[in-house]
Amino acid sequence: MVSSSVNVLLLPEPGSGHLMSLIEAGKRLLGSQGADSSSSSPLTVTVLVPHAATAESASEVDAHVRRVEASSGVTSMRFHRLPAVAPPTECAGNPQEFKSRYMELQKPHVASTARELGAAAIVVDFFATTVLDVARELGVPAYVYFTSTAGLLALSLRLPALDAEVGVDFEALEGTVVDVPGLPPVPAGPALPGFMARKGSPNYAWFVYHGKRFMDFDGIIINTVAELEPGLLSAIAEGKCVPGRAAPPVYPIGPVVDLGGAKEAPPSSSHECVAWLDAQPAASVVFLCFGSLGWFDAAKAREVAVGLERSGHRFLWVLRGPPAPGSLSPHPTDGDLDALLPEGFLDRTRDRGLVWPKWAPQKAVLAHPAVGGFVTHCGWNSTLESLWHGVPLAPWPLYAEQHLNAFELVSCMGVAVAMEVDRKRDNFVEAAELERAVRSLMGGESEEGRKARDKAKEMRDACRKAVEESGSSHAALQRLRDAIRRGAAA
Repeated sequence: MVSSSVNVLLLPEPGSGHLMSLIEAGKRLLGSQGADSSSSSPLTVTVLVPHAATAESASEVDAHVRRVEASSGVTSMRFHRLPAVAPPTECAGNPQEFKSRYMELQKPHVASTARELGAAAIVVDFFATTVLDVARELGVPAYVYFTSTAGLLALSLRLPALDAEVGVDFEALEGTVVDVPGLPPVPAGPALPGFMARKGSPNYAWFVYHGKRFMDFDGIIINTVAELEPGLLSAIAEGKCVPGRAAPPVYPIGPVVDLGGAKEAPPSSSHECVAWLDAQPAASVVFLCFGSLGWFDAAKAREVAVGLERSGHRFLWVLRGPPAPGSLSPHPTDGDLDALLPEGFLDRTRDRGLVWPKWAPQKAVLAHPAVGGFVTHCGWNSTLESLWHGVPLAPWPLYAEQHLNAFELVSCMGVAVAMEVDRKRDNFVEAAELERAVRSLMGGESEEGRKARDKAKEMRDACRKAVEESGSSHAALQRLRDAIRRGAAA
């Protein structure tokens, strides 16, 4: 006899990277539920969809939810749209504060919905740790979903103690290093996340708060692979980040990336970027793309153009322009190539390069055999997509935790070629530095590039093995399901 279902509520932060990742994690949770699922309580998933703060973001969230609702094979995932709340004011320029306070405002709606739907467990985005109060009030287990690296998780867990140990702003520590268990000494200037620069910042205060609250959850679900970050996951599990206190169980279930439902889904040739790649030799193209919020002004774009032209390598460059003047949305606009690029650049590189000024199908591009390297902002979703296909990287971090990701990709994982990014000049990269990095990443004569390419292929194999039935991420998912069922039965 099959027991009644166990309903797990998922609360994503409505930013596209966070929302899509948690929905995909929910699909994984609903996947193969184990050989004993016929005699166990089957899991169902309800995604609580917050109303996004801007019209553009709300439209993007709604479109993605409708795509998932319309897809086949996700019959046990439902969506519940939460009522709109007034966005917090006075958070301009403080994205971490805004997200944290906005998610806190969802608490009464989450509480009423959890009662209405009979929640057996709640999984919240890491910006929504205040919602743990709701779970404790209702007496249901609560898990936090961490969309980034184990490196950032270790730093977040370490941060409350680090805050007490360090008496000055972290930006004043340039030239020194910070101790994060599981990582090599972290350079305080170039590698720490931007929100840690000033201790008086609301962004920083919220991360100290989140770091404390992570320890109170029943478990931490993280979008990484045990084989990618073994030292960091061990340090967290062994209590090295918060001495004297056992960490909650950590479930590395990654790579959580939407690959269209197939591990080897062939790229569609209907898009112009993919069609252009079809005509290029294998592993000959360096791909430059900087995420949903990445854009360049003319000064940066012209340095890139000069560097690419001098490198001599083939390239596909997604070049977006600044957000529309007066818009509340942080999303870039289509690039005005005439205004952004040096005169004659497109004509001189026509035979070996394509500059694309609009959204591009990044997953399909990275899956294409013509792509041999990726110059990226180091967003974790993009990084995992690259590693899934064994494409080595050249990190150009722009914001949030991306500088720490870049440090880890080079210094720990070895899947990337280092590139000097000047944070004091708004993450500026000189043309000569980009040229050097591209030559190293793509050229056969570079030992640094060869090691990164070999390591990226090794990590591709590890990522794919992890999600197979005998793999580490598959096993972590089963442990998570078992823990959720035990909590529901208690």
